[in-house]
Amino acid sequence: MGTQNGLISKPTAIAGVYLIERLQRGDDRGFFERIYCAETMQGLGWNDPIAQLNHSFTAQKGTVRGLHYQLPPYAESKLVTCFRGAVWDVIVDLRHGSPSFLQHVAIELSAQNQQSLLVPPGCAHGFQTLTENVDMFYCHSRTYAPQFEAGLNVLDVRLQLQWPLPVTQRSERDVAFAFLTEDFEGVKL
Repeated sequence: MGTQNGLISKPTAIAGVYLIERLQRGDDRGFFERIYCAETMQGLGWNDPIAQLNHSFTAQKGTVRGLHYQLPPYAESKLVTCFRGAVWDVIVDLRHGSPSFLQHVAIELSAQNQQSLLVPPGCAHGFQTLTENVDMFYCHSRTYAPQFEAGLNVLDVRLQLQWPLPVTQRSERDVAFAFLTEDFEGVKL
C-alpha cells in the first residue's frame, strides 16, 4: 500500500490491478479530492498520458456493461470511478502467461466509498449497477479503436462471475460476445 499525492493505492489479487482510495480534504464549503495523478499512476505501471476521458450514465439497477477490453496496439490502462450511485466492478485478467489468467477481482465502487480501480492493459472490465442512476467516469491511456475492441460474455461459466443482482439489461453488443473457447490463450501484449 502506498500513499502519494492524495491517493492511496492498494494492490489486489491480480498483479497490476490497484484499488485507489481518494483522500478528501474538506471544510464548510465542501471538499476537494484528486482523481488522477500522473506521478502516482506511473508508479503503478501507467506510463502513458491520458488519451481519453469518458462518462457513462446507467439508469436501471441491475444493468451490466462489459466485459470490454482493447487489443494491442490499443491495449489500454483505465482508471474507473463511480461518481453517483454504486456498482459491482469486475476486472478479468486476460494477459497471456499471467499467473492469474482468467481470474477476476470484483469490488464495489460508489460515490460514498471514494474508491477507483486501475485496470492494466490486457484485462477486461465491466460492472453491474447496484443502484439506479449511476454515473461512471473513466480515464484511458489509449483512444478508442473499434477495430481493436473485444469483449467477454458476462454469463460465461468459465469466468465464474457471480453478479450480486439479477442481470436486467445488457447491450446487444455485450450479449453477442462469444463464450471463451478451450484454446483461448489470452491477450499477448
